[in-house]
Amino acid sequence: MGAQWKAKGRAQAADAKGRLFTKLAKEIMIAAKAGPDPSMNPRLRLAVEAAKKASMTRDTLERAIKKGAGLLDGAATFETVTFEGFAPHQVPVIVECLTDNKNRTAPNIRLLFRKGQLGASGSVSWDFLRRGAIEATPPAAGEDPEEAAIEAGAQEVEPAEDGDSRFLTEPADLDAVGRALAGRGWTLSKQELIWVAKNPVSLNDEQRAEVEAFLEAIDEDDDVRAVYVGL
Repeated sequence: MGAQWKAKGRAQAADAKGRLFTKLAKEIMIAAKAGPDPSMNPRLRLAVEAAKKASMTRDTLERAIKKGAGLLDGAATFETVTFEGFAPHQVPVIVECLTDNKNRTAPNIRLLFRKGQLGASGSVSWDFLRRGAIEATPPAAGEDPEEAAIEAGAQEVEPAEDGDSRFLTEPADLDAVGRALAGRGWTLSKQELIWVAKNPVSLNDEQRAEVEAFLEAIDEDDDVRAVYVGL
């Protein structure tokens, strides 16, 4: 893994769909602060596309946009809060949360880390690289991702799900690379800043299962936006 950890089948599991919609709605609300028009707001456009892919209803989607943009009473006041620590077997973990109440989120995260070790700020992030990540679909079959990465100014490219490619960039180059890929006909499905582990930990199957159970419990918290793990 080494980058963002994802629960297996989360989007397909009926008992997890509500949590997925909560996370997607938060992302839409945060993005909509920069403007409610997806055509003029790239982050919002990608958040809306992700919500549609997950079959979020139009009413829910539009309400999230309006709330984030301050067009409804009770405008969104979410902020990003980051936690660092270790999963079982000393696997480094960074947890990014979107929350409207840090006094609720922090105790919840501390409790979820009871089988690991919650650290101070900087305790594990030194062992990660901050990178931009773009997931995109090629304009046509046979399109060379390596060539696209070089032309767009990405640092590297790797396979993603469903035949897509994942381009990694320097954080400051994220928007420019995204625009360059779009200009070459690539369809962007995700564009974000991530953490990539420098020294991923190797585990046996039993240890890995224990770590993944730990990560899944964290990911189920409504305030958790993303989990990055050195695994």
